[in-house]
Amino acid sequence: MPETMFGTPPEQVNHPSHYNFGSIEVINVIEDWRLGFALGNAVKYIARAGHKGDAVTDLEKAAWYLEREIERLKGEAEINNDNG
Repeated sequence: MPETMFGTPPEQVNHPSHYNFGSIEVINVIEDWRLGFALGNAVKYIARAGHKGDAVTDLEKAAWYLEREIERLKGEAEINNDNG
């Protein structure tokens, strides 16, 4: 089996099983929906919950990214309200 330049099997890098179950790969959803960094990571952690490691930890990570995005949007709204 070929390996990447770092010695990792390609399927673990290009299409890891914890992001590639069902008929849609998580990265395709993130890119298609143009979710950006924080929302993309939230979707990633929600999708992999229970498929890699501890589900609760993944959901906590998703919540952290969601909270970060909420705070960013609130900050933008404040700036827009101050300028308009």
